[in-house]
Amino acid sequence: MKNYILKNTGKLGFIFIASMFLYLSYNLYIAPVDGFTEKFIYLIKTYGYVMLFAWSVLEGETGLVMAGLLSHTGDMNLYLSIFIAGLGGFVGDQIYFYIGRFNKQYVTKKLKKQRRKFAFAHLLLKRFGWPIIFVQRYMYGLRTIIPISIGLTRYDAKTFAFINLISAWVWGAITIVPVWYFGEEILIIINTIKEHWYFVLPFILIIGSSIYIYFHKQTKK
Repeated sequence: MKNYILKNTGKLGFIFIASMFLYLSYNLYIAPVDGFTEKFIYLIKTYGYVMLFAWSVLEGETGLVMAGLLSHTGDMNLYLSIFIAGLGGFVGDQIYFYIGRFNKQYVTKKLKKQRRKFAFAHLLLKRFGWPIIFVQRYMYGLRTIIPISIGLTRYDAKTFAFINLISAWVWGAITIVPVWYFGEEILIIINTIKEHWYFVLPFILIIGSSIYIYFHKQTKK
């Protein structure tokens, strides 16, 4: 049973996350309020921790920002949010790690186009060692590649799990706490963005494109 779970980590993880999002989508549909915005707000306040966990498994900072704002308004608990966000981030990277550890042939076959990124990830691990497990959460384009690539090596699974857990909680804390602390200012910025989205959108696209181009050039090297 254990071997079956480990060998099918990716499929089981996908089923779990898909089921969770289907559950949240259903509750969004049946929410006892009118209007999509009101339904979404109701869903966040009712299932905030479930959404945070699911979002963190996928390693999206959007969920952590949401948790920080809700902690600021008192709809979520700050410490519990950090704990759950870290737990979700930990589970996500453990899934990717075991995909690499027990599905080497599948990874090699399905991710041929990503081989440059895998090579880059191996070089980072060889050069920097375990600290790369901490910083990979902030490396756009490599966040899933690095845990999988570490799984492909002989890196000790228990050591990875320990470092991964600590780094996930650090990731949760340093993202959620500043949003919680500057919640009022961030809410003002969000309202400004809503009113002037046509100015903000090009700026976001430029920043996102610059980050993508940078890492694309690094992997080419």
